[in-house]
Amino acid sequence: MLPFATHDPRRVPVRIIEVSPRDGLQHEAQFVPTARKIALINALSQTGVAEIEAGSFVSPAAVPQLADSDEVFRAIDRVPGVTYSALVPNERGLERARAAAVQKIAVFTAASNSFTRRNIKATVHESLVRFKPVVQGAKRDGMLVRGYISTALWCPYEGRIAPELVLDVMLRLLDLGVDDISLGDTLGKAAPADIRALLDTVMTRIEPVRLSLHVHDTYGMAVANVLTAWEDYEITAFDCSAGGLGGCPYAPGAAGNVATEDAVFALKASGAPVAVDEGLVVGCAHQLSAVIGHPPHSRLSQIPQARIRQAAVKV
Repeated sequence: MLPFATHDPRRVPVRIIEVSPRDGLQHEAQFVPTARKIALINALSQTGVAEIEAGSFVSPAAVPQLADSDEVFRAIDRVPGVTYSALVPNERGLERARAAAVQKIAVFTAASNSFTRRNIKATVHESLVRFKPVVQGAKRDGMLVRGYISTALWCPYEGRIAPELVLDVMLRLLDLGVDDISLGDTLGKAAPADIRALLDTVMTRIEPVRLSLHVHDTYGMAVANVLTAWEDYEITAFDCSAGGLGGCPYAPGAAGNVATEDAVFALKASGAPVAVDEGLVVGCAHQLSAVIGHPPHSRLSQIPQARIRQAAVKV
């Protein structure tokens, strides 16, 4: 029995962290104009999601797609009750986030040294040392801080990752003072059995309310993994991307994030209390597809809106 279990996940509302404006867009070759990013975030703000990762304060040279995050944050219409967060890699990024009135930042590492070396040119240990002043500064400013752990299940360079390695990184992030942890299936290779093995280990040391799952859908297992985490482990926060956008240049072959609309539909159909309107999310995904030049990757985006509404009434 896990020490933090309450045995009734249906009593806790599910929080959807919408990552398409950051994780979804950063890999798109076609630059999305600033005005369209702002329009996307404003539309997503009306869907019922709890948090929107609206940008990134990494070097513009490293991620040109998100070079306008300062302007985006200053122009969006902030809806009360929605948290607007951003990726922040260093103290310079924190300065930019502070100036843009960001409510929550995210620092990012991994459970694999091979991955962090390619992604952020540092070992896992070096990344944590680098984050210490960032986390401290954010907390002084009253910001919330999330800690991303990529390759929490599989690494493209090291293969299967032992859950104990993830636990070690998680505890070190918590020691730094982060408020919550996002566990990433960066390759999108995990199956429910992998999710269970990971959560059986890490949830001996953290409450489910402080965890979120960030899964990619390379092998079509993302929704099943979301349901496993919710039903069996009472995880109630999930990183999702409208239309299933996303990917990672340092994880060859990885597909996009679990589609927000697909995850929401599956959770609702399973009895989860989710405030998100999946039909509105599909509308956001189609709005974005007209700019990036390819259709959404989700299942629900292929279904007429009227059928989505009919199905939603039944669940």
